[in-house]
Amino acid sequence: MSRDLRLHYAPDNASLVIRLALLERGLPFETVLVDRTSRAQDSETYLRINPAGRIPALETNDGPIFETAAILLWLSDRFGGLLPAPDAPDRGAALSWLFFLSNTLHADLRLMFYAERYTADAAGLRASLAPQVTRSLNLLDAQVAQAAPWLGGDVPSPLDLYLCAMLRWCALYPQGGTGWFRLGDFPNLRALAIRTEARDSARIAAAAEGLGPRPFSAPQPANPPEGSAL
Repeated sequence: MSRDLRLHYAPDNASLVIRLALLERGLPFETVLVDRTSRAQDSETYLRINPAGRIPALETNDGPIFETAAILLWLSDRFGGLLPAPDAPDRGAALSWLFFLSNTLHADLRLMFYAERYTADAAGLRASLAPQVTRSLNLLDAQVAQAAPWLGGDVPSPLDLYLCAMLRWCALYPQGGTGWFRLGDFPNLRALAIRTEARDSARIAAAAEGLGPRPFSAPQPANPPEGSAL
């Protein structure tokens, strides 16, 4: 089953989270580049896999799956060892924070990064979002300090990987508009970023997508061997 996983990705996009989860779990998979420079995400071929036209998508023997949190949850339920089992006492808490990452933090970051798509006052939208994102990061910093197995534990969980990718993006995007963010303001998140980027999974993903030697704690713009992050 796992040999038939195909990750449709673009460098330094949300597909990075799925790549990290697959590598961390040791699942074999293929990658298929979605070339953003040619708007391949809008092609008929890709829209048959992900009708929303966003990245990532994961092809499986059960059919394609899209949305980052949905893919992480499917991988956990299918292969185990990623999130608490459906009957585990802390399943609800883990899912609550997973969907907080997806529906709150990631959604706010998407608005911040692509503000021009939503309003003529992009600077104003970004300024209004910065305090909201900061509040979310403070909540997560406190939660990581509790070192639950599914967030801030010794072995990175899907939530840890998702969060580290977003910490990277906070430091890089939008270009020229990241002055509101300092990773050092969130000591537990910084510690999580440092220990996660030391993992083999992070090193392999960073090499594949051109993310540099410290992709989460001191990120630099992606220089991928193929495709474009923008």
